[in-house]
Amino acid sequence: MHSGKRFLQNRFCRTLLYVFFTVLVVFVVGSALIGSEASSDWIDFTILHTNDEHSALIPHSPAIDHDPSNPDDPTIGGFARLATVIEQIRTEKAQTGEPVLLFSGGDFLGGSAFGWLAPAGHAVELAVMQSLGYNAVTIGNHEYDYTPDVLAEYLLAAGYPQAHETMVVLASNTIPPEDHPLATEGLFRETAVIELENGLKVGLFGMIGEDAESVSSDTGDLVFLDRHDTARRMVERLRQDEVDIIIALTHSGVDEDKALARDVEGIDIIVGGHCHSSLHQPVTEGTTIIVQAGSLVKYLGRIELAYNTKSGELRIRNDSDTPFLIPIDGTIQPHTETVVLIEQYTDILNELVREMTDGLVDDILAPVIVSDFPISHQPSLQESPVGNFITDAMRLITEEITGERVDVAIMGNGIIRGTMYPGTMPHSEGIISFYEIVEVIGLGHGQDGFAGYPIVSLYLTGDELARLLEVAVLLKELMGNTYFLQFSGLRFDYNPKNAVLFTIPIMNQPLPSTRAVTRAELYTGEGVQPAEGNEEYVPIRKGDQQLYHLVTDSMNLAFLPLVGRMLPSLDLVPKHADGTPIDLTNPDEYTVKRNGMELKVWHAVVEYAAAQPVGENGIPQMPDYYKGKAGRINEIEAISYMAAGLLALGGLVALGVVATVVVSFFMIK
Repeated sequence: MHSGKRFLQNRFCRTLLYVFFTVLVVFVVGSALIGSEASSDWIDFTILHTNDEHSALIPHSPAIDHDPSNPDDPTIGGFARLATVIEQIRTEKAQTGEPVLLFSGGDFLGGSAFGWLAPAGHAVELAVMQSLGYNAVTIGNHEYDYTPDVLAEYLLAAGYPQAHETMVVLASNTIPPEDHPLATEGLFRETAVIELENGLKVGLFGMIGEDAESVSSDTGDLVFLDRHDTARRMVERLRQDEVDIIIALTHSGVDEDKALARDVEGIDIIVGGHCHSSLHQPVTEGTTIIVQAGSLVKYLGRIELAYNTKSGELRIRNDSDTPFLIPIDGTIQPHTETVVLIEQYTDILNELVREMTDGLVDDILAPVIVSDFPISHQPSLQESPVGNFITDAMRLITEEITGERVDVAIMGNGIIRGTMYPGTMPHSEGIISFYEIVEVIGLGHGQDGFAGYPIVSLYLTGDELARLLEVAVLLKELMGNTYFLQFSGLRFDYNPKNAVLFTIPIMNQPLPSTRAVTRAELYTGEGVQPAEGNEEYVPIRKGDQQLYHLVTDSMNLAFLPLVGRMLPSLDLVPKHADGTPIDLTNPDEYTVKRNGMELKVWHAVVEYAAAQPVGENGIPQMPDYYKGKAGRINEIEAISYMAAGLLALGGLVALGVVATVVVSFFMIK
């Protein structure tokens, strides 16, 4: 009896154990299968990106410090180092079959002297980027530095339209005239589709932003369509192409990118540019991921992603060991083949510089001047040491070349690209090379086909000069640092609170007071104006009809008359020495030339630097005068006219109330 019971119990236990293990096996296997199935729904891929490269092909800040044999090389950037990092990441990802995409957010042109090769017929930036395997780039505002015609020639030199097969150039909201080479040759595209090895289908479009368009130097007859409307059309087109991921390459700035993401559905990733933001963490707006990698190849952006083929979900895979921005610095060995390619273009550039300087400079890294300190472009929205150095160069070198006294020189901060940094290494201590100077002041182009804004000559009356200073204050208050004007040959004090009396409602039209400048004086001496003292200064007076000689750059000259059209009370009419108005459509009337060639702003700055007293090392020495500001543009603290008027009105009202009370009191009495 007991043995039968034990048999039944043992059999029941065995059955329970059998069921338990069966369920466990089914659960484990099922979970594995489910996990395997879920895992197979995700596709991994990596995006690498740069933006605002600005022709910075070689390591810089300053370039004169670069020494690839020195492990302590402090320079940053450089496409040869960038190539090494890109190759390393591609090799790493190839082991798991993960595809890698490489994009640029625009402004690959304009900045360093290498950009000067564009109007000379060489597409060095795109040639190097093609060699690095970029998949797509978009067009930024600096691609128009040398006009749309030169951009068309540049893209042809880079192998387009055939080169779209390997690296597509995108400009979705740009409409050139029908007969322009940009249109007839198909040199850029609106969209592109890339099918990756793992089956992922990526759709691309690219746009220039509103602010970038507004600061473009010369876009000719090109039309730029509304960004959000364009994006909706591009998203719809790419959806029809049945892409999995939609990526926008934008040259707009983070704020415009965020607004775009909020307003336009369907953009998965925005690879941005223009504002030079180093986003160490992506910005997310809704479901859109926004990335940007600073400027000048200081960083390579890296974002690792996974896409779910069933749900359409996109997630970021970067962990603490995978930063979103990889510094490109001296710890990275340069890529040999890229070094050779850049050296070939450097030889071509050196020959061009030799021609442009009439033999004065034959090497972009040639020492020009030594300095114990950087010549700073800071602080923002104020007089700066580099602004003083550049405008002094324009005034004094033009005076020397023309033999005519120049009273005032003007330069806008938007054309000054940064600080002039002297070298810091044993082989470069204190040296400021030609490359560093033109990196700061080498933008633009002239009618002669060579790079660099030319210096232009004009005359204004004393009354207009006083108005010009009011314009300078107004530009600072309304339009920001890009439009802030630096001066040589005068000094002035101003109260920013008096720039605008009030803004007219509905029209959004500011009404200037024309009384923001509280003191203005013209330097009448020779050479550099003193930072202190009152000798050799005379007042700049309203109503003065005497003519004064000014120099500026061609970009500023084109802009200044626009002020009068918007604000007639501040109208400026550029004139010849005899007082007759200049024909602004005829550059020969006002462009300063030497031996038949345009005198560029950078010409003047290089020659002014080279003309400084020679130091013990046989190289010109930067004067201590340019260590700081020199009291040229002085903001003062004072109550505004509007506030004073309100106080006066309040006083009158109070007086009236008191008078009424007094009168009432006596009447009651």
